[in-house]
Amino acid sequence: MDSTAPPVLDGAGRANAPIGVFDSGFGGLTVARAVVDLLPHEDIVYLGDTARAPYGPRPIAQVRGFVLEALDDLVSRGVKALVIACNTGSAAALRDARERYGVPVIEVVVPAARKAAAITRNDRIGVICTRATASSRAYDDALGASPVRLFTQVCSKFVEYVEAGVTTGSQILATAREYLAPLQEAEIDTLILGCTHYPLLSGVISYVMGERVTLVSSSDECARTTFAELTGLGLLRDDLDHEPTRRFITTGDAEQFQGLGRRLMGGFVDGVQAARIPG
Repeated sequence: MDSTAPPVLDGAGRANAPIGVFDSGFGGLTVARAVVDLLPHEDIVYLGDTARAPYGPRPIAQVRGFVLEALDDLVSRGVKALVIACNTGSAAALRDARERYGVPVIEVVVPAARKAAAITRNDRIGVICTRATASSRAYDDALGASPVRLFTQVCSKFVEYVEAGVTTGSQILATAREYLAPLQEAEIDTLILGCTHYPLLSGVISYVMGERVTLVSSSDECARTTFAELTGLGLLRDDLDHEPTRRFITTGDAEQFQGLGRRLMGGFVDGVQAARIPG
């Protein structure tokens, strides 16, 4: 992998450039959808590295390399901002990405942690995530200055369910009850969905945890931060008559990506292209 970051747009052209959204697979579509809901006039380029997913079980160093290769690809396409719509990817590569690129880099961990700390009533917060995110202690670090107790639960099978298009049913309900039991025993009142796949399972997660527990979606908080960052930097499009384009790119099977993406996200995903990331 070339250690030199690709060039980026500068000057007035940056505001009209697309927003780049990256995930290891399908989960980041929840972030892309949330960004589009808040910024409907913006162009989006989404890259899912499905050929090398899932990232969760991989070593952090390997994930870091994969993420930077994918972000290099997005920057080469002239994006004005990078959204790392992947908790594992954010934990592994955020610092390197912010040093490497000349565009804003927005991630999912700190926005979700900040929201959870603000709304908890008993200072007992849970986070469900992949093994790599848990090992990175990214949420522990994000909440380090807050007087809360954090309870972390790895829920690896949740990603497998979502990637298979399974979001309801007795099997996933049983899995959710098993995973979430320790968090119920910990009496948390706020639960961070620390993987961008997990909002697609918010129905079953909320059902198991009960109304007393407030769910915080890292996807939604990332989208709000994207809005705030681009607004503060003057990088929003000023042409409100612009017909936005949304490009979806995968390193894996484009037909499979589009099929599952449309099943999970409705008509939001269309015209998926296959591309290979060098590395």
